[in-house]
Amino acid sequence: MKWKGKDLFDLVCRTLGLRETWFFGLQYTIKDTVAWLKMDKKVLDHDVSKEEPVTFHFLAKFYPENAEEELVQEITQHLFFLQVKKQILDEKIYCPPEASVLLASYAVQAKYGDYDPSVHKRGFLAQEELLPKRVINLYQMTPEMWEERITAWYAEHRGRARDEAEMEYLKIAQDLEMYGVNYFAIRNKKGTELLLGVDALGLHIYDPENRLTPKISFPWNEIRNISYSDKEFTIKPLDKKIDVFKFNSSKLRVNKLILQLCIGNHDLFMRRRKADSLEVQQMKAQAREEKARKQMERQRLAREKQMREEAERTRDELERRLLQMKEEATMANEALMRSEETADLLAEKAQITEEEAKLLAQKAAEAEQEMQRIKATAIRTEEEKRLMEQKVLEAEVLALKMAEESERRAKEADQLKQDLQEAREAERRAKQKLLEIATKPTYPPMNPIPAPLPPDIPSFNLIGDSLSFDFKDTDMKRLSMEIEKEKVEYMEKSKHLQEQLNELKTEIEALKLKERETALDILHNENSDRGGSSKHNTIKKLTLQSTKSRVAFFEEL
Repeated sequence: MKWKGKDLFDLVCRTLGLRETWFFGLQYTIKDTVAWLKMDKKVLDHDVSKEEPVTFHFLAKFYPENAEEELVQEITQHLFFLQVKKQILDEKIYCPPEASVLLASYAVQAKYGDYDPSVHKRGFLAQEELLPKRVINLYQMTPEMWEERITAWYAEHRGRARDEAEMEYLKIAQDLEMYGVNYFAIRNKKGTELLLGVDALGLHIYDPENRLTPKISFPWNEIRNISYSDKEFTIKPLDKKIDVFKFNSSKLRVNKLILQLCIGNHDLFMRRRKADSLEVQQMKAQAREEKARKQMERQRLAREKQMREEAERTRDELERRLLQMKEEATMANEALMRSEETADLLAEKAQITEEEAKLLAQKAAEAEQEMQRIKATAIRTEEEKRLMEQKVLEAEVLALKMAEESERRAKEADQLKQDLQEAREAERRAKQKLLEIATKPTYPPMNPIPAPLPPDIPSFNLIGDSLSFDFKDTDMKRLSMEIEKEKVEYMEKSKHLQEQLNELKTEIEALKLKERETALDILHNENSDRGGSSKHNTIKKLTLQSTKSRVAFFEEL
């Protein structure tokens, strides 16, 4: 009952393990107007609902200028990621379609880790809310078509841890025009209705119909004092020669909220431009150590994964080679069996041919004997002589044929012997090949060499279960070189990213339904057609004029 706002706020921060508390606050609603819990005031003394339970929302109240440089703790980055993602999906921050797809791919990487086609199959994003409804309704595209484009970019983020993917999300989101801006309806002296935007860079004046591009901007370093009386708000420029400028808001409660946001943002603006406090330095050192430790752990896991994949590839290769050798051995066995069968057939045929040749030779000898006997027994008459001569002639023709057939059979027997010799030679070669296959080494030598660590990673001594870190914060030269290298890499990456965004924009442009474009879509397209620059460059251009001329311009709106 006696707790102040700070007691409740500190309890929430301790529960979350949050140390960068200056960005956050506890928000509640009073009659359709948001308010923030005051740290030095009792919780129940606030104008909160008397119904139980009393609801507060733990939210980021102030936004960093550069998320990567200012957000130190991983929990801080995660909370900002969740809040900005929700604001984009709820369309409280305008995001162009092509950037929405890219942001969605980083959100998927943060939730699911590296893309794996065997796990992340078609339809795995069907239940996920990843794109603003405005973007989905603007194009004639099915959920499957959106998923295909998100997955194509998701696959490119391989190797990024959750915190890295969330930081990439924030780095892209912080360049959106409405990121981190709180809008309030105001009127100037002439009664012109305008919007006041309060953010980390300063105060901005908008046309109520255009929340993307401010008409005038006043950086915090140009503002000396801010105050209000009833509904009138007064801002005093740093240059005392310049008159103060005033505007009116709709409610006194709104003026209180504007003043809170102005004071908090101004304090953080000045704090960023000073040396870090001891607490922040300590947090950054711990964050660097934790980041280095995680990087070493990821590298170790990557090496183990690579070695495992190499071992699996080697195993698959060995299995393939073993299967190939088995097939070769089977084929060699079959060839050997065929060779042996052929040799047996040829040997049998040669034996038959040889026997036939002997038989023919025997018949030829018998014919010769018959001819000799006929000649010796030639008889008296001429008729018998003629018949004898005819028989002798026939016997000679038969003997000649027998001799020719015998010679042919002898040649055929020689040829069969030669074929038998060749078959035995083929059998010998087949046996030799089978022997070679059987004696081949089954496993090739493997000596995987772990990939060496990059030279710029801080050194770690691993003794027992303890890890010792050695960071040389004084080595500014090496740090400067690393920062310069990172800048070059970031510029190249930004150029590649812009090309990808333009490519996607061109690809889906044909499917756009022009009649469904919102006012912010039209304004964004007009800015793009005019070659609109980044959010920071736009504000920088608006502050090129003198403060006096900008104040006068505000009064005349």
